[in-house]
Amino acid sequence: MTRPSLLRSTISFTGGTFVSRILGLVREIVFSTVFGANAATDAFWVAFRIPNFMRRLFAEGSFSTAFVPALTEVKEKGSPEELRLMISRVAGTLGGVLLLVTALGMLFAPQVASLFSSSAGGGDQKLALTTDLLRITFPFLLFISLTAMSGAVLNTFHRFYLPALTPVIMNVFMIAAALWWAPHFAVPVTSMAWAILIAGVVQLLVQLPVLARLDLLTWPRWGWRFPEVRKVMRLMVPTLFGSSVAQVNLLFDTVVAAQLITGSQSWLTQSDRLLEFPLGMFGVALGTVILPSLSRHHVNTDHAGFSKALDWGLRTTLLISVPAMLGLVLLAHPLISTMLQYGAYTVHDAQMASLSLAGLSLGLPAFALVKVLAPAFFARQDTRTPVRAGVSAMIANMVLNVLLLGLLFWLWHTPADLDQGWRVALARVPGLHLAVALASALASYLNLWLLWRSLRRAGIYDREPGWGRFLVRLGCACAAMVVLVLAGLYLFPDWTVGKFQRVGQLLALVAGGGLAYVAMLFAMGFRIRDLRGV
Repeated sequence: MTRPSLLRSTISFTGGTFVSRILGLVREIVFSTVFGANAATDAFWVAFRIPNFMRRLFAEGSFSTAFVPALTEVKEKGSPEELRLMISRVAGTLGGVLLLVTALGMLFAPQVASLFSSSAGGGDQKLALTTDLLRITFPFLLFISLTAMSGAVLNTFHRFYLPALTPVIMNVFMIAAALWWAPHFAVPVTSMAWAILIAGVVQLLVQLPVLARLDLLTWPRWGWRFPEVRKVMRLMVPTLFGSSVAQVNLLFDTVVAAQLITGSQSWLTQSDRLLEFPLGMFGVALGTVILPSLSRHHVNTDHAGFSKALDWGLRTTLLISVPAMLGLVLLAHPLISTMLQYGAYTVHDAQMASLSLAGLSLGLPAFALVKVLAPAFFARQDTRTPVRAGVSAMIANMVLNVLLLGLLFWLWHTPADLDQGWRVALARVPGLHLAVALASALASYLNLWLLWRSLRRAGIYDREPGWGRFLVRLGCACAAMVVLVLAGLYLFPDWTVGKFQRVGQLLALVAGGGLAYVAMLFAMGFRIRDLRGV
C-alpha cells in the first residue's frame, strides 16, 4: 500500500481538526455568553476536567504512545488475524480497567470534588454541584477512551481525517445543550454535563463502521495475560507521567485555582481551550502523524529515515508554534474581548482570562515540540526517558506555582485582604491565576530541554543541513509580524467598542500579522516544498 507523505497526512489530520476547533471556538463563545464565569461554571469545568484529564492520560497520552508502536509492529510483521486478535484483547482489557475506574470515580465523587473546591471560594453549594456534575461526566472517560483507541487504529492505517473530525460531535452537542436544553434544568449548566456524556457514546459509535470496512472490528476480549497486551501495559504504565505531563500539571493547576477568587477555574479553562486551537491544529497533529512513521522506521531499522522524519517534525513545529505564541501573547486581550465578551461574560472576565491566555501562550512552542519529541522515544519503545523528563517538569511546575503565586500575591494584595487569614486572602485578590499559567509555561520548557538533551546524547537524531538558514528566516519573519501587530494595537487601543468593530479590528490584526510573516518567509527563500517531509 502506498503511504502518503508526512505533509499530506498532517494536512488530512489538520483538516478534520480544523472543523473541530472552529466549532470548539463557537462552543466557548456560546458557553461564555449563556453562563458567564461564576461558581457554577467553575464547578462544571472541574467536573469536565477530571474525566477529560484521565482520558488524555489513559487514551491520548500514555496508552496511544504505547499502543501505536506495538500495533505497528504487529501490522508490519504479523498476519491480519494476529492484528485483529491484538485489537480485540487490548480493547477488552482497556475497557474492563476503565469500567472499574469509572465506577470508582462515580462512587467517590464527593471526595474527588472536595479536592477542587475551596471553602473560601463557593462553599458547600459549589461542592455539591461539582459532585453531581462529576457523577454525570465520569462515564465519559470509558466511551471516549475506547474512541481514542479506535482512532489510534485508524491512524495506523493512515485514516487521519475521521479521528480528527470526531470531536466535532461533542462540540455540536454542547452548543445545542447551552442554547436549547439549559433552560429546562434547575441548574442550567447541568445540561452541559449530560451533553458531554451523550456525545462520548456517539463519538465511539461513528468510528465503528470504518473499522468494520477495514475488517478490524472485533468483539472485545479480556486479555490481561496475553503477551501483546502485557507489552502495551508495560510500555503504558511508565508513560503515565512522561507523555501526559501537561495534563498532570493541569490537574494540579486545578487544585491551586480552587483556592483563588471565584471565576479562576473558568478563566484558566477558557485560556487553555483557546490555546488548544493552534496546539491541536498543529502540535497534536504533527505528533499523531509522526508516531506511526517513526515506529515504522524503527521497526525497519531505518536510522536515516527516522532522523529525517523527526527533523521534519521539529522544523514544521517551530515554523507554526513560534509565530502563534507571539500572536497569542500580543493579542490575548483583543482575542478574548472579541470572542467571549458578550451576554453574561463581563469586561472584568475578559481582562482576567486574557492574563492567563498570555501566560499560557508563552509555553506554546514547548508544548508543541514535546508532542513531536516524545514520539521519538515512544517509537523506539523507550519509556523511561520521557518519564524522567516529565516527572522533573511536573515537580518544577508545582514549585513554580507556589513561588509565582507568592510573588504575585505579595505584589497585588492589600493589608485588608489578610484580615481573615491567607486562604481567604487568596480568594480575594484578582489575577493570581496568572501564576498558574506562567508556571505551566515555564515547566514545559524544562520538559522540552530534558527531552532534547537525552535525544542528542542517545545519538538517534542527526540534524539535516540548513538549520541556521531556517532559524534566520523564522526570526526575521516573526520580527516583521510583531512590528505590524504592535502598530495595529497602537491604532486600535479600545476593545470595548461594538461587536462588529471588534471583529473587524481583530481580523485586520490577524490577517496583517499573518501576511507579514508569510511574506517575509517567502522573501527570504522559503518554499512549500521545504515542508514535504518523507
